Amino acid sequence: MSAQYAMIIDSSRCIDCRACVAACKVANKVPEGFWRNWVKQSLPVPVAGKPGRGHFQPGACMHCEKPSCVTACPTGATYKDASDGIVKIDPKLCIGCGNCIPACPYGARYRDPVRRIADKCNYCPERRAQGLAPACVDTCPTKARVFGDVNDPESEAGRLLRANTNRLVRVVNTKTDTQPHMYYLAATAPLDWPAEAVIRPPMAALIKAVTPGVSALVGLAAVGVAVMAGREFLAGKSKDHEPRDRS
Repeated sequence: MSAQYAMIIDSSRCIDCRACVAACKVANKVPEGFWRNWVKQSLPVPVAGKPGRGHFQPGACMHCEKPSCVTACPTGATYKDASDGIVKIDPKLCIGCGNCIPACPYGARYRDPVRRIADKCNYCPERRAQGLAPACVDTCPTKARVFGDVNDPESEAGRLLRANTNRLVRVVNTKTDTQPHMYYLAATAPLDWPAEAVIRPPMAALIKAVTPGVSALVGLAAVGVAVMAGREFLAGKSKDHEPRDRS
């Protein structure tokens, strides 16, 4: 079985210190005004006349099983890596069209204003290559986050997933259930914030549709250039053979 890296979060432990948000921004050099992760808040609701308890919910890209961002990408730059289950962006293929941004129900993507391509959480591959956990996991003072391969029964994430099968919560939009691989233990709030995915008409299909016309125009242009060049050549030859003025 291939790996599926995921995040399991006990949001009851989150104290809204935002250390995970700051650590992610520094580790990944996220541009000013943009974020790869967040902490959402559910305000306390009084129960039976007594003050209720608020809730903080850490989040980021959910690395979904059925990512709508992949469907929206016209170049294949956004893809789900079959080897580890992580949704990735190939910077060499991304054209910065932004189609993937409204296609994400979680608002997890943004267009990097410097590199002019899409960006989001990628589980800190540079840190993982050094045997370290993603920055948000490492920095959490209450250890609310657990990261790992949930398909590996020996990993902490795998054990947590199996031990809490009936207690795990996933935050989804009812019209766009992308089957996220971010799991919350027991309960979490808020639950109603994911948006319905907006997938614009695929640009690849539009490009394919106009390709014959574009090819014809290019062909006509090439013929035109050839004709012009031929006329210039013949005109030059004619001038070469004109008799010179002997007067």
